[in-house]
Amino acid sequence: MKLREGDAWMSADDYGRSLKGLGINLLVEDTERAVAFQTSVLAAEVIYTDPDFAVLHGYGAEWMLHADHTYNDHELYGSLEPDIARGIGVELRLHGCDPDAAETRAREAGYTVLAGAIDKPHGLREAYLVDVDGYVWVPDVPNVA
Repeated sequence: MKLREGDAWMSADDYGRSLKGLGINLLVEDTERAVAFQTSVLAAEVIYTDPDFAVLHGYGAEWMLHADHTYNDHELYGSLEPDIARGIGVELRLHGCDPDAAETRAREAGYTVLAGAIDKPHGLREAYLVDVDGYVWVPDVPNVA
């Protein structure tokens, strides 16, 4: 069931054919809330958003959001039950996103900070931030040795 009124910024066929490399699609309860986290905390840029679908860009990456209701007839719909956690074991890393700044924005907005910004032995400074749908975002930059 679609909630969008009017035409999208491009047809689904055209957008699908334009994709290359690794693609990330997140199922979210509410696109507006998900976009709010990703723009305010991660400083991502919105390419397109409506109540059903969004495309975001940041740090050389592009990803999609689909609202749960758009998956009513999809094989994954059963995985959207409220008692099933989303994204367990997946880290959505945004290389080049300042983890200190993202952590500050997350705390100010009341989001969960799983782990604050810290230099790790693998050469990155990173933080672990949880969005409203339970996905773990890891902004990181090279640490200064």
